Amino acid sequence: MAAILCPRCHKLVSADAETCTHCGQRKPGLWGATATMRKLGLQIDFPHLITLVCGGLYLLSLALDPSVVFEYRGMMQFLSPSLLASFKLGVTGTRPIFEFGHWWTPITAIYLHGGLLHIFFNMMWVRQLGPIVEDLFGPFRLFAIFTIAGITGFVLSTLMGHPFTLGASGSIFGLLAAAIAYGRRTGAQLFTRQFLQWAVLLFIMGFIFPGVDNWAHGGGFIGGYGAAYLFGRNQEREGLGAYLAGGICLLATIGAFVLQFIALLEMP
Repeated sequence: MAAILCPRCHKLVSADAETCTHCGQRKPGLWGATATMRKLGLQIDFPHLITLVCGGLYLLSLALDPSVVFEYRGMMQFLSPSLLASFKLGVTGTRPIFEFGHWWTPITAIYLHGGLLHIFFNMMWVRQLGPIVEDLFGPFRLFAIFTIAGITGFVLSTLMGHPFTLGASGSIFGLLAAAIAYGRRTGAQLFTRQFLQWAVLLFIMGFIFPGVDNWAHGGGFIGGYGAAYLFGRNQEREGLGAYLAGGICLLATIGAFVLQFIALLEMP
């Protein structure tokens, strides 16, 4: 009979046990899925994958409507895709959700960007913060925090009346909030102070530069902090709950883009 390490207490237990005999964790092996998911998490570089998806969709958004790409609309909108192209790929806001019924767009809009500088700075922060949060929480919890923060950010922005909004910055604020939550829980004051300074700096920049969705930033911060707080109450290593949360977020992301593709086919 195969034995595994329980995801909660890290002691040997039967892979098909109903409960861990040491700590009571239900179905610690999930019929062998625990070891598979842990191995998968080691193989997937989520920050790199997020960067690739965002970059690919940005290039696609430019290709969908190339006639407006080189129109100068300000430095922050240099090489900016048209609103029509962004709408086709899943921009969110009051109009896509309430007028067109595209309720899944708070997920798809995370991976869309409105210009070269927009995607450059966002991906720089993803590559900076992603590995840190992954080290603190694990890859599946990282992706869950990233997704939840993006969704909560766009939901708040939409409720506050933004007709169109997009970008990964809400998710990035969620990663900052997760690092802050970890530092507060562990008592690492210098660690917490550093990330608080970054968060304050980015919030201030959001009020200085035009066209920034500060409601999405605030909602993302709240969502990321809440998700990190819930994850931090459990074991340090990722277990079944983390795999389930990350898997649901991954399936939801794939499903959102499938729905957007179907909606694109139905557009006139």
